[in-house]
Amino acid sequence: MALTVLGISTSPRQRGNSDLLLRQVLAGAESAGASTEYLSLQGLRIAPCQACNACFKTGVCRVADDFPAVFDKLLAVDRLVLASPVHFMAVSAQAKLLIDRCQCLWARKYILHQPMFPEGARDRRAMLIAVAGSRSTNMFRCLSLTMQSWLDAAAFDYALNLFVNQVDERGAVMQHRAALDEALRLGAELVSGDKPGSEPRTVECFDGGKGSS
Repeated sequence: MALTVLGISTSPRQRGNSDLLLRQVLAGAESAGASTEYLSLQGLRIAPCQACNACFKTGVCRVADDFPAVFDKLLAVDRLVLASPVHFMAVSAQAKLLIDRCQCLWARKYILHQPMFPEGARDRRAMLIAVAGSRSTNMFRCLSLTMQSWLDAAAFDYALNLFVNQVDERGAVMQHRAALDEALRLGAELVSGDKPGSEPRTVECFDGGKGSS
């Protein structure tokens, strides 16, 4: 049975740069035999975490909106790819809403001590795509820390990063041949590569596409 890959675009722009790289990663995963699904958070109604701690007793978020449908997909898949632009040294607001609402997963693991999968541990791996307009590279470390904490709660091994800077205008990444090629290759690696170590492998495309075709 084919591995399943869920790609979540958290960009507020349709076909923004992180979104385009996500589509490329999913194409790479498909080329390696995976079954993929693309999901954009744009237009979904996901409220902030209310810090009500109801999930400390049930392991379930009680806020009624579009989150449960996304939550079910997160639990079902073998591989996850989250794509986000960098906003003020962090993931997008859309991404952070999703991450914070997964407090119920943290509660299951650390408060209720419930196994995520009663049938036994699964080989689940995740990847982060992050794109920034700035020349700086410091912000990518901030995003990695957020992902590390979130993926631990969600029972994914944090396998891969693709970081691209100096790409700002919508669609500009289509001129960044190196980033597009790496995205395609990493998609296949996420599906068929060896089990990741304790730290994610990071690919950096930090030239803004200069010299690429």
